[in-house]
Amino acid sequence: MVRAEYPGVFATYKTLKDGTRKAYWYHRATGVRLEGEPGERTFILSYAEAERTLKARHAGDTFNGLAREFTASPEFETKLSASTQREYKRMLTKAEPVFGDMPREALNEPAVRRDFLDWRAKVARTSGEREADNRLSVISAMLTWGQENGRIEANHIRGFKRLYHADRAEIVWLPEHIDAFMRVAPIELQRALIIALHTGQRQGDILRLPWSAYDGSAITLRQGKSARGGRVAPLVTIPCTQALRRMLDGMERKSPLILTTKTGRALQKRYFARLWEQAAVEAGVGSITLPGIAEPVALHFHDLRGTAVTMLSEAGCSPQQIATITGHSLKTVTVILDRYLARTRTLADQAIFNWENSPRTEFANRLQTATPTPKASKGKTHV
Repeated sequence: MVRAEYPGVFATYKTLKDGTRKAYWYHRATGVRLEGEPGERTFILSYAEAERTLKARHAGDTFNGLAREFTASPEFETKLSASTQREYKRMLTKAEPVFGDMPREALNEPAVRRDFLDWRAKVARTSGEREADNRLSVISAMLTWGQENGRIEANHIRGFKRLYHADRAEIVWLPEHIDAFMRVAPIELQRALIIALHTGQRQGDILRLPWSAYDGSAITLRQGKSARGGRVAPLVTIPCTQALRRMLDGMERKSPLILTTKTGRALQKRYFARLWEQAAVEAGVGSITLPGIAEPVALHFHDLRGTAVTMLSEAGCSPQQIATITGHSLKTVTVILDRYLARTRTLADQAIFNWENSPRTEFANRLQTATPTPKASKGKTHV
């Protein structure tokens, strides 16, 4: 009945905590969620808006027309990863209700910069500064493509100042945080932490890691983020520590992938993130204090990558050796070490140990305070 009245509409269903089953309605062509229930005024209005968005999307000489050309271009399809393509399309879809029917001539006017920045400010208030910046970045990438390919004359938001600034370069997992997490986390998360800490790899690469990458002594993989511009990512070979080999050799191989759910299914990114966040809160690492950082911070999975770099350095590895394990550039390794090592005192403890046990510093280790010896006076004594 609903499909006859509202073509291109479908429903998804969710069981709520009280046991009731709720329907959520969507406009199929745009993916926009429709407000209210079929027949209600809010539903009719949101359906009409979605239809207008769809119509504008197919109009050629508009913002949406440019977006369609951009997402169908060879640069988009071959130089961006599949996940990046999906994210770009999502963000451009979010901009459609506001800018979809904007003529391309308007994109050439310098005044359009203010329109985009005002919209970014609204998004920041409702969805956060990071999301707002990311949406504007995608639009800027599209406009740059349009300028370079003769679709528009200029990109007037190129180089915009970002609202969101996050520097996690000083945030590391300390041993007590890892112990707390391992005590409460499900076994699949414990395994993920061990692999991350002993390899320094990204979450996406770890979740996709197949058993075929492990030969009993080392793990060999191509890092997904390095596969850009249609090129094949270089191989990274990581000799396994004894602890990592012990864990891998003791696991049951019930899937082509190393890390799976309890039922042997692949760990999807969102599901994994939800499990990880729950375990982090239970472990008390959702808000912790670190030396030298005034405000409490939350430890994330990605911080394990920098922690691995730090631990390799503390073990005496050179930046060149670290780069061969983690896949970072030498420049990035150096930047990480400059910032991360300030959070731990392991290297400082090692330095003092070396100081106290080196023949070259023996004289300094004997130094102690003493009462000064009076200096004898010279010349005649006056009475």
